[in-house]
Amino acid sequence: MAAWLAEQGEDVTVLTSYPYYPNWKVQPPYRSGWFRKEVLKNGNLTVYRCPFYVPLKPSGMKRMVHEASFFASAAVQISRMIFKPAYTHIICIAPPFHLGFLALYYRFFRGGKINYHIQDMQIEAARDLAVIKSEGIFKILFGMERFILKRFDTISSISEGMMRKISTKTNRKVGLFPNWVDTNALSPLPERDLLKTDWGFLPQHKIVLYSGSIGEKQGLDALLDIAVQCKEFTDLRFVICGTGPYKERLQQLALEKGADNLFFLPLQVSAVFNRFLNMADVHLVLQKSEAADLVMPSKLTGILSAGGLVIATANQGTSLYDVIHSNQMGILIPPENNEALKEAIVNACQGDYTQERLNARRYAEKYLDKDAILQKFLSDVLSK
Repeated sequence: MAAWLAEQGEDVTVLTSYPYYPNWKVQPPYRSGWFRKEVLKNGNLTVYRCPFYVPLKPSGMKRMVHEASFFASAAVQISRMIFKPAYTHIICIAPPFHLGFLALYYRFFRGGKINYHIQDMQIEAARDLAVIKSEGIFKILFGMERFILKRFDTISSISEGMMRKISTKTNRKVGLFPNWVDTNALSPLPERDLLKTDWGFLPQHKIVLYSGSIGEKQGLDALLDIAVQCKEFTDLRFVICGTGPYKERLQQLALEKGADNLFFLPLQVSAVFNRFLNMADVHLVLQKSEAADLVMPSKLTGILSAGGLVIATANQGTSLYDVIHSNQMGILIPPENNEALKEAIVNACQGDYTQERLNARRYAEKYLDKDAILQKFLSDVLSK
């Protein structure tokens, strides 16, 4: 987004960390270090990177320390920016939700309008997924969030369901600013079956792919049991691609269960990612029921743009359910229903879902195009 805004001629400054997610370690070519400044896009984009603590194996408490360390270093950089030319608009992206205090701090001294953009409902997710279990801590966190939400000029989020939940907490209008996708970079390819050989599979194999962060909220344990139950379908291959704090545990469980038709692959580089998405026959978007409308799977945009067939676990009435159902572009099953998931996978690999694939691509082109979404954001928020 920052690069796109800079390309439109805007003067953009980004205050951020070193890239670390989802590996939970600082990624090359960066190394852990002190403050760093980068000037890009012919001088229109300045990036300040702040040092912070990255736990190798994140727990609830370690995540809190992790975010607190970035908040502290970012506060130092914000204090320096107070003495530089002021900005007319401040975009604060949550989580971490408490970065809102830094936006308010800057505005107090230099003015400007703040858009608070919520990607995940972080506090509710931590509570409902039992990442943190102290009621006292949650009382404090929700109080901090209320203080922040009351003081911003505009608030936006990525789905209708999240907008509704946020509105009930604020009694204010919440704008829609959905995640986007580059529909040119991710698009359907011909002869998809032949692409499977690039990853060691045969053209006749049916590939069931989960690609994304590997954490507890995805409910991937069920996939191991289903893989074992599906061994009778000899051409069926399950693939989990990505990394995350739960990956090692999943790999160990797969060995213990004898799921030899399930394969773990590392993160794929952007140069091959379109081919990788296209080689899959089925894409899984899995969530626990507790995460409904607290997060919106960002991986969905890429799957739809590539014309993939998605099986999503979602309850009726959630944004994920509504968008897939109303546009007839995938298969929906209740969360945490292993039998329904197994049946859906088998049916998806044996049936003809050409129309759903076409619908997915059309939806991406119409509603998820990067330029269209960012241009609307520029006119709706930044022009005010």
